[in-house]
Amino acid sequence: MKTLLLVSAAAIGAATAAPAQSIVFGAGYADYSDSMSEDQAILSLEYQHSPFHQATRFSAAWGAALSVDTDGDTHIGAGLIGVYTLGDRWFVEGSVMPGYYDEGNDLNDLGGSFQIRSLLGLGYTLNGGNKVSVAVTHKSNASTQDENPGVNALLLRYHYAF
Repeated sequence: MKTLLLVSAAAIGAATAAPAQSIVFGAGYADYSDSMSEDQAILSLEYQHSPFHQATRFSAAWGAALSVDTDGDTHIGAGLIGVYTLGDRWFVEGSVMPGYYDEGNDLNDLGGSFQIRSLLGLGYTLNGGNKVSVAVTHKSNASTQDENPGVNALLLRYHYAF
């Protein structure tokens, strides 16, 4: 009986030690590809669920992201996130999140409301499990529309684990 209790306690402890979910706050600058567009500051908020797949250094999870720039250009999407641990505390992350885009400024039209946000970032894990990262994002409609100017952004991000 004592062994069964110890094994149960160890299993519960291992289950709670799994990687946490995260809310990621980002701020940066958006550079629209069309020369008539207006580049500007951008804020982002992202939810990253606990990984559904883990290997030695790679994990995959689902997530959702919202970004809004100073003109009100807004993108909301959901998709797949991958994280590769480089060693010690460093990591590389990437994601693909198709979603809905609404231009707050007509000059920042990306060719349609369907846009895919891709992200590539480099980050560092802090004591306590929170992280900081620098990421580059790209939004475009993957040529599903006649026009596909796209927008790139550089973000400084803080990952709050819970």
